[in-house]
Amino acid sequence: MFSVDQDISSCTTPSKPPTKYGELIILGYNGSLPNGDRGRRKSHFSLFKRARANGVKPSTVHAVCSPQAAKAISNKDQHSISYTLSRAQTVVVEYTHDSTTDMFQIGRSTESPIDFVVTDTVPCRLSPAYRDSSTLFSQSTISRFACRIICQRHPPYTARIYAAGFDSSKNIFLGEKAAKWKTPDGLMDGLTTNGVLVMHPRHGFTQDSRASAWREISVCGNVFSLRETRSAQQRGKMVEKESHELRDGSLIDLCGVTLLWRTAEGLARTPSTKHLEVLRQELNAARPQCPVGLNTLAFPSLRGSGGSSGGSSSSSSGNRDVVLDSKQPWVYLKCGHVHGYHGWSGQSRRSQEDEDEEDQEDQEMASVHEDAQEPGSSRERQCPMCRTRGPYVPLWLGCESAFYLDAAPPTHAFVPCGHVCSEKTAAFWSQIPLPHGTHTFHVACPFCMQPLRRERCFIRLIFQGPLD
Repeated sequence: MFSVDQDISSCTTPSKPPTKYGELIILGYNGSLPNGDRGRRKSHFSLFKRARANGVKPSTVHAVCSPQAAKAISNKDQHSISYTLSRAQTVVVEYTHDSTTDMFQIGRSTESPIDFVVTDTVPCRLSPAYRDSSTLFSQSTISRFACRIICQRHPPYTARIYAAGFDSSKNIFLGEKAAKWKTPDGLMDGLTTNGVLVMHPRHGFTQDSRASAWREISVCGNVFSLRETRSAQQRGKMVEKESHELRDGSLIDLCGVTLLWRTAEGLARTPSTKHLEVLRQELNAARPQCPVGLNTLAFPSLRGSGGSSGGSSSSSSGNRDVVLDSKQPWVYLKCGHVHGYHGWSGQSRRSQEDEDEEDQEDQEMASVHEDAQEPGSSRERQCPMCRTRGPYVPLWLGCESAFYLDAAPPTHAFVPCGHVCSEKTAAFWSQIPLPHGTHTFHVACPFCMQPLRRERCFIRLIFQGPLD
């Protein structure tokens, strides 16, 4: 296995940039990981053509526990997949070098064969309950060697996904309890414990995109309907008309983390971070005002506007202790009216003691930080403009440009997290069911993975212009 950094540096020349196959972006991280992108652990991973091909393809099949099978498993220079049928019977499929493809592996393991290290994505990480990383999850459901992507080294640079990845010994082991079977061509195939799910949106990643059915990908790249639960031993029905070939906008779920695949061509049509910054400056140049405080509002720069889950980063380094200033825009999620942070709460159903306590909190900007921690569970307030009662949350610009479908201005916000993007981007993600847990699906904000409200997934923002 070659390191990505070595491959890129060795095949890069001053006159010709390296060929880019595409990019994987983790849903739920708004531009960077909470503690910053470092090494192989990052919020997005670019797949470049390697200096030397490292792809593999199946060759010889060894049945039972033959000496050849044992030799294939013990040979660290030989890729192989072992299918354990019983204690007395194992089928080993040897893989040989393929000079026409490059292989990239994704998983939770930090061992060298893994090119892109991923961990479980937890929504609402700003909540005090999630501040201690040890409380994020008791046990990861992501496989250490979750999947592999094979890219053709020649145009059109097709990328295909397969379940499971080779470990440090260049082996993949499917135990007795794993779903496995013999294929009509005499090879073996199987599914990993929690599976690798893929969804290809209809019409690609465009303004006309629509959700399609989620499918499960096998170790050999065959496509199946979903099992009853993620870890069920009975496989779904084979879907012969569908392919494991990744397209622009394909979604990959590894049971704990969801990835978006963008092709190099698709990324060229996507608004850049610089364009998003121009849109932010244009929005601020309009000098939107708070109808209550009459102060001018302004979205912070993209480097400090919530780089991670829940608008959680105050800098590009991923500092999670966000402190909002007086210019930070807030919104009433029921009506869409944008304000600055203020103490107005309208008619209250709570006791006078609770209101006095809230008034004291409103005088301290530290309470703003607390309010921002769990937007979905924030206290209801009455909008001073239209008297509509509803949650009152800060607004955060969506910084990850790969999630955008168009280059239109950021005019809409997801409910209840408050991440802001273009209308068509919000409409697309609001109709995409994402896997949640082992057997459920829900729609979620791509910038923080917080589940969206069923009755209203996003709202149009209503800004008040300057009085002068």
